[in-house]
Amino acid sequence: MKKPLRLAHVLMFTTALVAPAVAHAQDAAGQEVSDTAQAPQDQEYESPDVSVPGGEIVVRTGAFNIEQDTAEVVSLLSAEDIARTGEGDIAGALSRVTGLSVVGNGFVYVRGLGDRYSLALLNGSPLPSPEPLKRVVPLDIFPTNVISSSLVQKTYSVNYPGEFGGGVINLTTKSVPEETFVTVSGSIGGDTFTTGNLGYVYRGSEQDWTGFDNGVRDIPPALQSFFDSGNRISDLSQDQREAIAEQLITGNNSVLQTNKNMAPNWSAGLTTGTAIDIGSDARLGIIATAGYSNKFRTRQTTQQSPASADLSLKELDFDRVITDEHVVVDGMLGFGLEFGEHRIRWTNLYIRDTLKQARLGVGTRATSASGATFMQQDTAWFERQLIDSQIVGEFKSPGDGLSVDWRLGYANSQREAPDEISFEYYRSNRANDPYGDLFINRLNNGQNGSASIAFSNLDEDLWSGGVDVSAELTPSITVSAGYAFADTERTSSRREFQFVAPNNGQNFPPAVLRPDLLLGDAIIDYYNINLIETTESDPAFEAKLRTDAGYFQFNAELAMGLSLNGGVRYETARQTVNPIEVFTVPSNSGASTSLQNEYWLPAATLTWEFADNMQLRVSGSKTIARPQFRELLFQQYYDPESNRLYRGNPSLQDSQLYNAEARVEWYTGRDQRVSAAGFFKRIDNPIETYTGFTDNVTETSFANAPEANLYGAELEAQKYFDAFGSRRIVAIANYTYTHSELKVGSGDTVEIYTSGTQPALNVFRDGVPLTGQSDHLVNVQLGLEDEDSLSAQTFLLSYASKRVTSRAPFGQPDIYEYPGVRLDFVARQGIYLGGIEAELKLEVRNILGTDYKEYQESGDNRIYYNLYEVGTSGSLGLSITF
Repeated sequence: MKKPLRLAHVLMFTTALVAPAVAHAQDAAGQEVSDTAQAPQDQEYESPDVSVPGGEIVVRTGAFNIEQDTAEVVSLLSAEDIARTGEGDIAGALSRVTGLSVVGNGFVYVRGLGDRYSLALLNGSPLPSPEPLKRVVPLDIFPTNVISSSLVQKTYSVNYPGEFGGGVINLTTKSVPEETFVTVSGSIGGDTFTTGNLGYVYRGSEQDWTGFDNGVRDIPPALQSFFDSGNRISDLSQDQREAIAEQLITGNNSVLQTNKNMAPNWSAGLTTGTAIDIGSDARLGIIATAGYSNKFRTRQTTQQSPASADLSLKELDFDRVITDEHVVVDGMLGFGLEFGEHRIRWTNLYIRDTLKQARLGVGTRATSASGATFMQQDTAWFERQLIDSQIVGEFKSPGDGLSVDWRLGYANSQREAPDEISFEYYRSNRANDPYGDLFINRLNNGQNGSASIAFSNLDEDLWSGGVDVSAELTPSITVSAGYAFADTERTSSRREFQFVAPNNGQNFPPAVLRPDLLLGDAIIDYYNINLIETTESDPAFEAKLRTDAGYFQFNAELAMGLSLNGGVRYETARQTVNPIEVFTVPSNSGASTSLQNEYWLPAATLTWEFADNMQLRVSGSKTIARPQFRELLFQQYYDPESNRLYRGNPSLQDSQLYNAEARVEWYTGRDQRVSAAGFFKRIDNPIETYTGFTDNVTETSFANAPEANLYGAELEAQKYFDAFGSRRIVAIANYTYTHSELKVGSGDTVEIYTSGTQPALNVFRDGVPLTGQSDHLVNVQLGLEDEDSLSAQTFLLSYASKRVTSRAPFGQPDIYEYPGVRLDFVARQGIYLGGIEAELKLEVRNILGTDYKEYQESGDNRIYYNLYEVGTSGSLGLSITF
């Protein structure tokens, strides 16, 4: 009997995941037999549930490897695969996928490319980030037991949005659980640098630990009245300004306190689901989840900036201690209705992500008097919230090969940062100064102390929807077409005020007082403390982005073992950013953006199976990358993660990417493979970050470089070895080499809003790598897992070589981040407590204690932008399922 040909997926709906319909092989007698009949029973498993733009993937019974049978380069984790990873959240599970890396608090990047080139979808619809200053979503808020599958696609297909750089992550929620369940979970942990050690905190409100304050940070009545009036602060009388100033600084929001024994981290979660039969063939599923986590992190950070091109002199040199309390409250409520071959999902998601931060730094400034020391004290509260609701309908008619899908979604994201308070105190260290050994604050606009407070607010609405139709024309040809839209509108405001004392020379005794007393009612009134607004030119913006797209795609089996998936997407976009007039008498910088573009975005992937379980893929595509709103707004904002100030550039343009890849794959067994790939990208007008100085303060912005090339290779291997009993050893390794370089010539120009058109060589250097790109990425996972029960122990080793975080000021070397080597250990064990199913989970992260380093270097001279000890963290969790 001839060995049956490997069969592609049965088409549910044409997408990048769609392959030709089931083929047939003939036995020696010429009778047709299906692959299914000859598939070994021990290889069978249920088809994963995947909801993507344009349809669903269904794997033939007995399929050897899901990744082998798709038209594009994908990695797909089914519910069973996710359970085997031993991870409790989807970010952890995805860390097991080749080419993915988890950065910070659950931010997942594809192929090492950063925030700009990552795309996240939930059931095929856009998934906004609860942090509007970031594009990626912290996926650790999704517990694995509510996710049916996670698809990662690394090559572009036209059913996806045109903003496709490194790849897309599409999560599919469970629609109907197999049985009723209730899972209760909790964990406790800490890290060696923070837990039980010294940190800085401030009071805030008594319920800050919940992620919600009690109203203490509401805008004071006098300030709100001023905002509503449309006046400028200079239009008010001195008495009116003093009345506002007296309500702003209190002991609750401005006084740092030491905590010599920082609390441990902890989290709790509840997940439940059930299914209800309706009639003879319909079933309604309900799944709900709620979670809470509270984590503390202290960083003792060296932060510097240069005062000379060779980095031999430091402008700023500070030692700063930063303590964060990070609270996340999240919940999801999903409904799924299955009837016949049809399915409707309604998913509702809520995330509230709050950061309470206290910072205290001591250091020097080169431009100040010789020998002087400065103390900077900051308190902040950043609350971010996402509400997302989406409904998806999937309708199939297997008899005639027709499928229709539709989806509609609404999301609202908000970011509020009330009471961003900064104080700087000055100590002259001079023997002839009566205050020489004291830190004082004379409130004289920075020379001998300063004080400021800022109020920021961001609100964004996103409507999205689409419809897709697929038809099987012949057993080997399927076509599909679809339409999708996304309509985003954002308003953003930032009002910053500075307290200024009259010219008092040395006669200002209150200068020695702590912040709340220094700006107490009596002192403001007696010394006529003035209040000025430093953001009058551009206090608020409105930003909009509307995209409309249509696509046509086909999948054809050209010959035995040779298939082609191709299509084209037509996408239009109008993106605008305009100042909002908040004052009765208009006046702003005119910092606006209006981009109106249309693109034809083709994509094709040719797959050739040249030997049993071996194939070659060749793909090519054109995609785009748009500037994000935060990069266009000519408005200063602070990123608490990087400890850096940013300001957008309204002159940014779209980037265009031309992508090519060739990949050889060898599937040696179920979920086992070896592959090698080479890839190339040309990027026109890539958006890069660069750093400069404003009033001796480091500020980062964005600009379009003329062109960049990126090429590299990717090697991966995944293998299982029998150990003992039902246990097996899991060995997964991948290595990615990437070389990127900017192309900048003497005639190239760059647009900087504040400087206009200028030579690109003023900002960029020819031949330097793209920001955020490491030349070398290595991931190794070695573990032991049980195939018959939940028991997994895994070591995870990762390495990333240095990468540019920002272009440096003209004439200086670029700023690099050095991630280095990181070793983690994760163990998960299923147990029974009194006959009830339970799971224990142990995590130990950064076992080697790798520090965080970000610096410039010129010869022996080095400037640290951020240098701090990360420490080793650990947590122990328990979940019980009833």
